Amino acid sequence: MFEISPAAQTTAGIVLLAAITVASGGWLLLQILRGSVAATDFQKAFYRAGHAHAGVLITLGLVCLLLTETTSLTDGWLWLSRTGVLIAAILMPAGFFFSAMGAGRTSPSRWIVLLWVGVVFLVAGLATCGVGLILA
Repeated sequence: MFEISPAAQTTAGIVLLAAITVASGGWLLLQILRGSVAATDFQKAFYRAGHAHAGVLITLGLVCLLLTETTSLTDGWLWLSRTGVLIAAILMPAGFFFSAMGAGRTSPSRWIVLLWVGVVFLVAGLATCGVGLILA
């Protein structure tokens, strides 16, 4: 067994508490799918994608956070490996949700840029963690 650093422990605790918001997003999605809240087919698809990405990326981000503890990464590389996927877990769902907001919307708004910024953090975080593990 390995020890987890105080920074990683604090980050994990905050992420787990923040993950509660995914449940409230699920409640909203359920209301939309039941027809209680009006949404276009485009909005339904983007809200589903946002909700799914949030849950999966939080889980993957926590795995990367723990795996980073076994590497010898330092400074900015340590930060990117530890938090890159978790930042993506915020930005990518936000891109899906925010770009689909608005009555009757049938295509994404400019908020879609958050999705692509999140993709950059996802790839950078995964690559840094992977390389850090290989070099450890």
